[in-house]
Formats: sequence, structure tokens, C-alpha cells
Amino acid sequence: MPQMAPLNWTSLFIYFIVIFFFFNVMTYFLTTNKSINNKIIFKK
Repeated sequence: MPQMAPLNWTSLFIYFIVIFFFFNVMTYFLTTNKSINNKIIFKK
């Protein structure tokens, strides 16, 4: 990717938001996945 001077800070800010959001979503899905897996195991 070519680095443009005017888009440098905005791209860094967008990357930070995307990584933070992705981290939150991953932790949320991991916790919900554990509970769903436990429910499936208990049903069987």
C-alpha cells in the first residue's frame, strides 16, 4: 500500500478502531462460543 501524507493519521486512526472493534468482537464470540459449546455438550 502506498503511504500518502494527508491520509497517514486518518488511516492509523481507522486501523486502531478496526483492531479494537475486532478484538472486542473476537472476545465476545469466544465467550459466547464457550457457553454454546457447553450447552451442546450438556444436551448430548
